[in-house]
Parts: sequence; structure tokens; C-alpha cells
Amino acid sequence: MTIDDVKNIAVVGAGNMGHQIAILAAIHGYNVTCTDVVPEILAKAEAFADSYLPGRVAKEKLTQEQAEAARARLTFTDSLEEAVKEADYVIEAVLEVLDLKRKIFADLDRLSPDHAILATNSSAIVSSKIADVTSRPDKVVNLHFFNPALVMKLVEVVQGPHVSDETAQLSMQLCDRLDKVSVHVKKEVEGFLLNRIFAAINKEALWMLEMGVASFEDIDKAQVFGAGHPMGAFRLMDLTGIDLNYTMAIEKFKATGDEADLPAPSVVERYMKGDYGQKTGKGWYDYTED
Repeated sequence: MTIDDVKNIAVVGAGNMGHQIAILAAIHGYNVTCTDVVPEILAKAEAFADSYLPGRVAKEKLTQEQAEAARARLTFTDSLEEAVKEADYVIEAVLEVLDLKRKIFADLDRLSPDHAILATNSSAIVSSKIADVTSRPDKVVNLHFFNPALVMKLVEVVQGPHVSDETAQLSMQLCDRLDKVSVHVKKEVEGFLLNRIFAAINKEALWMLEMGVASFEDIDKAQVFGAGHPMGAFRLMDLTGIDLNYTMAIEKFKATGDEADLPAPSVVERYMKGDYGQKTGKGWYDYTED
């Protein structure tokens, strides 16, 4: 299969990342089916598409014809079988839980055409931990978009030891077709490229907060006004989701058994309260008036 053979894309998981990836692919000419098992999430994703595309027209980023064509190429369904039955490329974007991803990929392998590439958008779980549940490990790859996927240019293509050169190259070509900047991660390492760097920053930022060295606001200010970062570690956690930070830490602890990998107490406190960041209106910062 070549990149020109990729016509139909399925996105599994209609949450914040999934529905944005689906809209992105539809805008760039692909027939896209987005699926989720939670009706409320699926309805919210479709409502977002119905407001986002006209908004791009209003901002003169798309013509009316382009927006209507993109919407016509975009379908939402609660049926995984329906979503992937004609897919050439599948992108999974569900919760960062290994057992859940393994179950989904076993289903994808059974339901998708034999030629289809099965990609995970996971920011933490390497595809070698998933590929063995399929009959096509050479076609199982990490394709890691960054949040918000409609805006952020970077996509990491992670080529584990099981991934064929054809799959890696086609995935990078797909990124080009989606107007993204792809980077080729040639070995599986924890955190891939950018999140591995961010993990070191976050660990130090949380340590300084827990030790009373400075407030989270001042730590963020130091990053922004001293290092030139667009936002500090805590503001970024609010954007990506404190629940994601918590879940990733728990999954890492399950794998290592090292208590140092457990989420920081201040993260646990906010997670237990349901203060996940921007999507809930409150995290480290308060967004209720936004």
C-alpha cells in the first residue's frame, strides 16, 4: 500500500483528541468515520464538528464549499465494525490504559481490512505492548498527535522493533498530507521525544511545589518569562488534563512498582475532586469565568 491508496480513515475514540484528528483528516480530503462507545461523547464530538467548521468559514480559514465538503466526508457512529470495515488507516485515541488498548486492537485486527495500518495516538504506551494481539504487528505503530490536534503541528511517528519501514514511511507521508510536521522516532523510549523532555520538567516543577519552594503560579511564570516557554508546567497540565497526568503516572507505577512513579499528592488531590483542568472548569487554575 502507498499513501495514495489511503482514502478512508477511522478514528476510534471521539474524545478531545479523537474528534479533532477526525475533523483534521476530513478537512484534508479523507473519508473519516469516528466512533465511540459513550453516546454523550459521540454527540458532543459531532456538535463540535458542526460548530467548528462554520467557525473556520467565519474566520476565512475555509471556504463555505470546503467546510461543507469536509462535513460530508465526516461520519460519527457507535459501531466499531461500521467505523473500520473499509478503513485503510485506523487511529486509536482512547484512554491511556494498556488493557483497554489491547482489547481494542484485537477487535481492530479482526474487523479491519487486512491491508489497514493500525495506529495508536498514545502519548505513553509504546505499540510493542499492543502489537502482539494482532496478526499484523508490522502495521501497528504509534502516531502521536499533540493537543489540540487541530492546531499543534508536531506528530511523532514511533517505529518500534516490530514496525516495518513501509508502515513508518507511510505514516510520515500521511502527516504531510494532513499538513503536520512529523518526526521519526527510531526507537521506542518512554515519553518518545517531546513528552520525555516535558516529563523531566514536570517532575521538577511538582517537586518544587510539594517542597514549598514556590507556588505553581510562580513556577509557571519562571518558565514563561525566563525560559520563553509558551506556558508553564501547571498551565500545560490543565490543558492536557490532570486526569491524564494521574492515569499515566498510575500506569507507569503498575509497570515499575517504583513508588517514585506515583502521581504527586497535589495531582492526586485534584484528580479526586474531579478538577481536571480546562475541560472541567478548574484544575491548577480556575476557568469558570472563561
